[in-house]
Amino acid sequence: MGTGTHTSETVTLARLPSGVELETTVHTYRGDESAAEPTLYVQAAQHGREINGTEVLRRFHERLPLESLSGTVIAVPVANPLTFDRVSYTTPEILDSVNPNMNRVWPGDADGSLHQRMAARLWEYAGRADAIVDLHTGSPDMHPHVVFREGDERSRRLAEAFGTDLLLGEQADEDADDEWHRRNFAGKLRVAASNEDIPSITPELAYNKQILDDVVEEGVEGLLDVLRSLEMLPGEVPDRDQTLARNHLGQVSAADSGLFRPNSSLAVGDRVTEGTALGTVYHPTTYEPLQEAVADRDGILYALTREATVVAGDQLASVALVREA
Repeated sequence: MGTGTHTSETVTLARLPSGVELETTVHTYRGDESAAEPTLYVQAAQHGREINGTEVLRRFHERLPLESLSGTVIAVPVANPLTFDRVSYTTPEILDSVNPNMNRVWPGDADGSLHQRMAARLWEYAGRADAIVDLHTGSPDMHPHVVFREGDERSRRLAEAFGTDLLLGEQADEDADDEWHRRNFAGKLRVAASNEDIPSITPELAYNKQILDDVVEEGVEGLLDVLRSLEMLPGEVPDRDQTLARNHLGQVSAADSGLFRPNSSLAVGDRVTEGTALGTVYHPTTYEPLQEAVADRDGILYALTREATVVAGDQLASVALVREA
C-alpha cells in the first residue's frame, strides 16, 4: 500500500472588469508516485444552483482512500464561481453577453469571452485527463441519471459504473437533431471531451438549490465505483439492474404562462405511456385551464417540475425513450 497525497491550489479562471481575479480551488489526489496515471478529472457547479455535486466532492474528499489510490484524481468543486454566488444557471449578460452558459463553450478560448476563458483554464486540467465526470443536478425535480454520448462505448462503461438505475444516451454532432444544434450542445464539456477521445459522463443528481443526502451519497459511491472501473481503486463494480434510454430533448413544454399543477399521482422515475396526464397549466386569476400537459410518447418520466409559476416555453416534464431495460 502506498501513502498517497492531497494538495490544493488556488487557480485564476479570469479577471473581472474591476481587476478582481475570479478564482477557484483545484484539488489533486495522487496515489503511489510511481503510478501517476490514469487521471480522472471531476468538476461540479458549472451551473451555480446545482450544488449537490459540490457536496459530493466534499464527502468524496473525506472518504477517498488515498493509501489505496493508483493514479491521480483532479477535482474542482466550484467550476463557475460567478453562477455559484448568484445561485443561478447562467452568468449576467453584462459579464458575458455572448456566452452566458459556461457549458456551451468547451474547450474554451483563452482569448475569448469570460466563460470561454474560464473553460480554457479548466481545460488545461480536463484536456489532459483519461476520463471526465462533470457533476450536474438538472431541473428542480429530476430522477438521478447519467448522460453519455451515444455510440461511445468507453463513456457508456463509465456511466454504467457510476451506477444510477437510469442511463441516457445522447446523440451528438451529425447524429443529433436540429434542437441539439440550436441549443449549442456541441459546446458541452462532455461533447468536447468525447471529440478528443476522452470518455466523459454527466451525472444529473436530482435537484438544485438543496443538498439531498441520499442523492449525494449516490454520487460519492458513483465516483468511487468509477475509480474502481478504471482500476484506480481496488474492488469490483457491482452488477446493477440499469435501464438504458435515449435522452429526449423534445421536452414537454408550457404552451402558455400561468400556474402549473403537476399530476400528484406521478413521480420521477415512473414509466408513462403516450397521453399520460402530466399536469395542468391554469390562469391564476380567472382559474381558466390553459393547457392539459400530456406525455407525447411512452418512456420514463425523468423530470417533472414542481415549481408552480411557469412561463410559456418552460420545461414541464421530460420523457426518456427506453432502449434497453
